[in-house]
Amino acid sequence: MRTVINRRSVRGGLLSAAMAGSLFLGATGCGGDGDEDETPKDYKVVAGTQLCGGDAVSADASKALKVITGSSRFEASAKMYTVAQAAADLVEAFPVSTVTKDVCRVYTPTGTPDFELRITWNLEDGAPTGTSAPNFTVLKMGERAVAAADKAYIFFACQSDKLAGQSEGAHIVIGVERGGMPTEPEGDIEALKDAYATVAHSFSLAMAKELRCEKNGGLPARPVLDPA
Repeated sequence: MRTVINRRSVRGGLLSAAMAGSLFLGATGCGGDGDEDETPKDYKVVAGTQLCGGDAVSADASKALKVITGSSRFEASAKMYTVAQAAADLVEAFPVSTVTKDVCRVYTPTGTPDFELRITWNLEDGAPTGTSAPNFTVLKMGERAVAAADKAYIFFACQSDKLAGQSEGAHIVIGVERGGMPTEPEGDIEALKDAYATVAHSFSLAMAKELRCEKNGGLPARPVLDPA
């Protein structure tokens, strides 16, 4: 079972724009009266479909988030955590390959079992090669899609007028990973794999649409969860 802890701060940039997206530990500094547990007035809890700018999490992905986290409500995302912002950063970085960068982070609300989910993007030099690790199930989406019980990644190629200068376009990876200290996944492993793959597909398709990738980067309209 996940441990319930008292998180004494609000993540996702609700306290100040300069600290957007950070996880604050300890006192929030509100009021100066020693009450470290006071929740800021702008703290919000939202449905999964309202996370990360409101256009990244499909209805199916919102249901998948509940499978992963055990919650159907989440801390509101920081304003910087949007697919539009991630796409703009990707366009600026293209065509150089990149380290992994955040699209969004998802947190369960204060007072509930603590869970962090990290959604990421990065640019690769080419299509994926080699064999996936044995803990991953390979799925038929994009250039490659793989899912495990605590993470999933979708690789897809994007040709777009936003990404000029390379004839073969960009090779993009969207990842969904459980944050925090590694723990053994609990529950139905296959259901968790499907859930992580569904969330990864939702963000990948949103990114492909935001970038205006030809044929949505070869991604299907709905997640394909049958093994390749």
